[in-house]
This record gives sequence, C-alpha cells and structure tokens, in this order.
Amino acid sequence: MKAFVITGPHQAEVQDVPAPVAAAGEVVVDVHRAGVCGTDVELYTGEMPYLKDGRAWYPLRIGHEWCGVVSAVGAGVDGNWIGQRVTGDTMLGDGTCRRCLAGRHWVCENVVELGISRGRPGALAEQVAVPARYLHKLPDPVDDVEGALVEPGGNAFRAVKAAALEPGDRVLILGPGTIGLLAAMFARADGAEVHLLGHSEHSINSAKSAGFDDVWTQDTLPGLPWDAVIDTSNSDELPALALKLVEPARRVVYIGLAGAPSIVDARDMTLKDVTAVGVLSASPGLDGTIDSYAKGSVDPRPLVGATIELEDLAEVLAGKRPAGAENRPKIHVRIGG
Repeated sequence: MKAFVITGPHQAEVQDVPAPVAAAGEVVVDVHRAGVCGTDVELYTGEMPYLKDGRAWYPLRIGHEWCGVVSAVGAGVDGNWIGQRVTGDTMLGDGTCRRCLAGRHWVCENVVELGISRGRPGALAEQVAVPARYLHKLPDPVDDVEGALVEPGGNAFRAVKAAALEPGDRVLILGPGTIGLLAAMFARADGAEVHLLGHSEHSINSAKSAGFDDVWTQDTLPGLPWDAVIDTSNSDELPALALKLVEPARRVVYIGLAGAPSIVDARDMTLKDVTAVGVLSASPGLDGTIDSYAKGSVDPRPLVGATIELEDLAEVLAGKRPAGAENRPKIHVRIGG
C-alpha cells in the first residue's frame, strides 16, 4: 500500500510499504481522509520534543486525525466491525496499568500515540491498524470531512467542558487556530458569548471567516469580565495572561503547548480562587464530539481550507499553503473512499 513516510528532518515521501495485518484485538481500516496537524509539522521539521527524548524516531508514519471503513478484523474482534465507518483514538494505552484500569488510558504509563510515538504507524496511508477497543463509530450524518475532524474536535470539546460555562457566560479563547476555533464553536453551541484573541492578521481572518466577529489583539482587547479563558495558543506568555484576565472564582483551561516553559504565579491563582485545568488529549471527548457533529450543533467543515493528495503532503508540511486555504486553518488529505 501507499503510505507517507518521514525519513528525516525535512525529508519525506510516499512509499510502497507492506499493508497492515490485523493482530489479535485489532482491525484494519481503509482510510478515507486524514487531517494535517501542527504535531505532524513538528515531526517533519524535527522540532517535536519526542524526537529528542526517544519517544519517536525516523522513519515514521504520521497521521492521527482520520476516518475510514473497517476492512478486516483480527482474532477476538467482533466481525460486525467490518464495513463500519469509524474514527479512532490517538492515545493507545496498554490496558493493564493503574491509569488504564481506572479509565484514564490517555495518560497510560506506556501510552503509544498513533502516528506520533513509539513507532506506531499512522493514518496518512491507504490503511491503518487500530486496536478495536479504541474505535468510535461514525453515524451517517457525520460525513468524512467531519469524521477526520473528530480528533481535534475532541480536544476542543474537552476544553470547553472543563471551562464549566453556563448559557450567557462570556469566554475568551486565546489562539484562533484549529483547536481554538473548534472550542469557539462548542462554546457558542453551549450558549456562551465567544471572544477570541489573535496575534496576526492571518489568525484574525481565520476567526472571522469561521463566523466570529468578536476577535481581538492584545492592543484592542476590551476590558470585559471573562467568565472563562481557554488558552489554545503556543505562546509561553499567554498562560499568565489567561490567569490575569479570568474573573475570580472562575476557570482557566490550558490546552496549548508552548516551545518554552510558561511562568504562572500560583499566588495569583490562589488569591483569585481560580480553578486551572490542563487538557492533554481528545480521548474522553470523542463521543461527545461525534454526537455534536451528528446533531448539527457544531459544524467544523468550514475550517478545512483545502483537500490535497498524499503526494502533495510534503510541501504542505514544509510550509506551502494550498490555494483557497489562506484563511482556513485545516488541511485534509484525501486517500480513499
């Protein structure tokens, strides 16, 4: 089968590789569509910390935002999975450690991240093998574009739920990238008044293209009370700003990751009686995301600026924006279906 393989920093190509075989407890999925994430870019450029601490290595096969159809099952897997449209979790726990047994597999002591860590091949390929216990069925109203947006949607869904918003609350979202805009969509669906903070003309235009008018820079941000602040950015300065801006006794949610440590003064958190929540993965939010997409309360499809072929992926990872993707953050790869 064809698969996208990164062979070294800034080196990648589509290769013919052996097709996966479903091991016991696994299925093989014919991939229809997969998304391109900032993590994929960091793995391509060599900046991803996992490449430095030994959790990832070259060659590697990326792709963790995907959907497709189950075409084969391994021993011990219900044959009724065959033909099902599915997406799947990125965080694959060992199923045996204390955290997995407590239902928190996404922070498993030995977690393997599909398409990211420990050599597990990802879904930017014609087929991918996935443990059946990490599959999620896609109902008919959820098309392939939405199916490949379930994983980033799950992160945003969790961030909004962690903010504990009530209808009419005012939320400020820092960083209008894919996760930030998805969080804005989920917050709006929950009845919140949504504002976004960007730092560039591109990010501001992305937010406005997605239907959000209250988009600010730090210079123009109005002095309003913020019932919750969600930081989805990669800035090492904004976590402290989030704590400064949020109303006392409310919530700050941290889901963005900066390239350098952030300084947050715990005294400010204590004196304001603020609850701060960190969100790592989409895992507990996948079903809620699928349900929101199926009901139509959140439609993530306007975030996709272009759909490319597997052979065009290397130049996108190298920084080329396809035509039409200027103001929309997400790039998808069409593979099958």
